Amino acid sequence: MTPPAADIARLTLDGFDDYREAFREITDGARARFELAQWQAGQSASAARINLYEEKVKEVRQRLCESLGDELFDVEQWPQVKLAYIELIDTRFDDELSETWFNSIFCSLFSHDQISDGCMFIHTTRPSLHSRQRAAQTRRYSLGAGHAQANGLGLMLEAIFSDYSFSAPFEDLSRDLVRLEAQLRENLPDWVCKDPDLTIELFYSVLYRNKGAYLVGRVFNQDEQWPLVFPLLHREGLGIQVDGLITDEAEVSIIFSFTRSYFMVDVEIPAEFVGFLQRILPGKHIAELYSSIGFYKHGKSEFYRALINHLANTDDQFIMAPGVRGMVMSVFTLPGFNTVFKVIKDRFSPTKTVVRNTVIEKYRLVKSVDRVGRMADTQEFADFRFPKSKFTTECLAELLEVAPSTVEVEGDTVLVRHCWTERRMTPLNLYVESASEGQVREALEDYGLAIKQLAAANIFPGDMLLKNFGVTRHGRVVFYDYDEICFLTEVNFRHIPEPRYPEDEMASEPWYSVAPNDVFPEEFPPFLFADIKQRRLFSQLHGELYDANYWKSLQAAIVEGKVIDVFPYRRKSE
Repeated sequence: MTPPAADIARLTLDGFDDYREAFREITDGARARFELAQWQAGQSASAARINLYEEKVKEVRQRLCESLGDELFDVEQWPQVKLAYIELIDTRFDDELSETWFNSIFCSLFSHDQISDGCMFIHTTRPSLHSRQRAAQTRRYSLGAGHAQANGLGLMLEAIFSDYSFSAPFEDLSRDLVRLEAQLRENLPDWVCKDPDLTIELFYSVLYRNKGAYLVGRVFNQDEQWPLVFPLLHREGLGIQVDGLITDEAEVSIIFSFTRSYFMVDVEIPAEFVGFLQRILPGKHIAELYSSIGFYKHGKSEFYRALINHLANTDDQFIMAPGVRGMVMSVFTLPGFNTVFKVIKDRFSPTKTVVRNTVIEKYRLVKSVDRVGRMADTQEFADFRFPKSKFTTECLAELLEVAPSTVEVEGDTVLVRHCWTERRMTPLNLYVESASEGQVREALEDYGLAIKQLAAANIFPGDMLLKNFGVTRHGRVVFYDYDEICFLTEVNFRHIPEPRYPEDEMASEPWYSVAPNDVFPEEFPPFLFADIKQRRLFSQLHGELYDANYWKSLQAAIVEGKVIDVFPYRRKSE
């Protein structure tokens, strides 16, 4: 092993330790922020933790350059650097994350045409989740033969909340325990609640996000299991309340959705916790689960590995994504892979006033704000290389026509210089075209709720056309087109002034001045809905969205520092 290779490996891992310590420090503060109801501080911490990764990568790159100079850029020695690094990480509990960190450092030093499995971890060298046997990270509570009587479940719940205590008091824990026991009996078959083998297993750390805290685990016996989540709220001036329990897999999946902000949770062995989550949420890919607990860069690694594996083992070809063609982005997809790939067009529609750099800023903004379950998470990639044979002729021709500076053909390879990936959804405009009357009503109800909840999180979508929203597999409406988003507090909501003369209403131009940030909600109905029936229905469901005063009241609440409640689960009181 050459000295430079060993030095590079050690300095790279030292930088990872520095990052992990800073990550833990931000994460560990979540408990105190919850106990003290410091909601705005929580939002700032969330954004800071997301930005931390790139900040630390830049620091390590600079440190390596200062220490090693030109020796650092001899790519021929990087296979040795990788071998030295593998020796250093073999005994770690976060070894899979350290591989992703190594990849980030390498990519910060070399152009992407130097990427190879010899120099970095395109494929992991770590054991799979299923083969890892490490320390337990859960607590178990068993009903037991002696507790299978009427109050057995109550005793189990009492034991749980004795272990998971906080410095802030519970508002009325006795009341909550009675309600939780009733809910558990309602959610599970009667015979299960009397089974001596009934066990509740919970992850040892509490998960925090926005204004909530969550105990996450499962309830099971020898034959069956159900996911189990206890959401907790801290009502300022009242105390902590257990807001219920959730055992429905679909509802728990939504709590861990790609549309949510990342949890703050102390995780000693990430792979073990992700494996635990995958057992209770088998429909979730591990990439999404890693991202959900804050390790979004490793989630990106797992996504990429899944993608190249899919391409290598199927005949799937890229096609243009169904739906109305975008005026700013061109979107393509793999039919058998639940993701869309978005590239910025070289020329935008004349109606669009944004420029390329603005679009990039908007998409990056989505990463750091509270998505409140209504905006799809994105991953940004540079220099994707795919076999040309993996594109249909029509798809490749369109990409080369609308984005020639981003998409190039190099022999048998297609180079995509820059793109974002998002979860694929059914565009809302296509969904309502083929939906039943009841489904249309549900979709438009949720569409309005999506707009309201984004506004509550200080996000104004800008272009609210149905084509810019999608419907998830759980039937939730989610916004996914970000080139015109802005903070709600940046918008000037106005009423349309009364016409001065009868001729004003007939004029082709408005009789009032309009600034770039002016929005007139009264204009929304014909803009959003060409279908009169849908327009009337939406007015019944969410007519307040057409009133400038509604938006101004939300702005006032945000300016006053209020963090408005948006729950990621159905509450019993709703």
